Amino acid sequence: MTIARMHIVDAHTAGTYHVVSRCVRRAWLCGRDPVTGSDFSHRKRWIEERIVALAAQFAVAVYAYAVMSNHVHLVVRTDPESTQQWNAETVLRRWFAVSPCKHDNSETLQQRIDVGVGNETQIAEYRSRLGSLSWFMRALNESIARAANAEDGCKGRFWEGRFRCQALLDDSAVLSAMTYVDLNPLRARVVDTPEAAQNVSFRHRFDAIKRTQARDLPLLPIVGSGPSCGVSEVEYLKLVDETGRMIRGDKPGAIDRSLPSIVRRLGLSESAWLRQVQGTLSRYRRVIGRVESFIDKAAELQQRWLQGLAFARRLKATPASV
Repeated sequence: MTIARMHIVDAHTAGTYHVVSRCVRRAWLCGRDPVTGSDFSHRKRWIEERIVALAAQFAVAVYAYAVMSNHVHLVVRTDPESTQQWNAETVLRRWFAVSPCKHDNSETLQQRIDVGVGNETQIAEYRSRLGSLSWFMRALNESIARAANAEDGCKGRFWEGRFRCQALLDDSAVLSAMTYVDLNPLRARVVDTPEAAQNVSFRHRFDAIKRTQARDLPLLPIVGSGPSCGVSEVEYLKLVDETGRMIRGDKPGAIDRSLPSIVRRLGLSESAWLRQVQGTLSRYRRVIGRVESFIDKAAELQQRWLQGLAFARRLKATPASV
């Protein structure tokens, strides 16, 4: 049964989501096309910079991202309630930064803000948009599509319809989705180590830790304001590294197969953790989480069942010694 996205993404309350946007026909529109040889890799940087710029304006925190040659992954947390704390001028300034006029300068921008401050209906609309996942993805995808089409001298779709979205119901789901996203280049055999990947959030976290040598910082969003995921930055880097070593099929038994203690603290065995990470897109559909989280979400949606529940039950039953 089809469930409307508004039931998965609550426009009025905070939530964390795994989001995927694919290029039309999954063409390599952000990389080197293996058929034509054309190289559009520079567009990955466009997307990465746009993600960071938008998160600074929206009430959306970005925890992980991976910009691939024909698709983009994001793990984000929306907090629409926080926009209620912004005054009218802040709302207008943020929205005009997201959607600027072509010839705006500091003077004309301030004039637009002064005119708009008294328009409560418009401010309420902008406030709603700045807390919306759909508007965040629209601002991201539309701007990239326009820039790419202008570069190619063509018109038409760049992205394959609407983005795919999965609600992440608990810390285990958030961390497994982040790990899945950060390991995308490794699974695609683009790189040999996670930190070697370009335009991926893991590289950003790795470089930050390398610069500061900080070991106990909480795992916070890459950009934007949001809560910690309950582990430290270093613990997360270790988690991704060890998970990547275990997923690699060309090095059986070459590396210690034990995951960091964080996996057991999440209530999962090593085997269950790997299966959850690898099943992010293939085993789940609209939501990801533990059995109890699935049951609560299904009750909220007045559904008897959600795709992925049986898989979550199998993971829960996986012995810790496996």
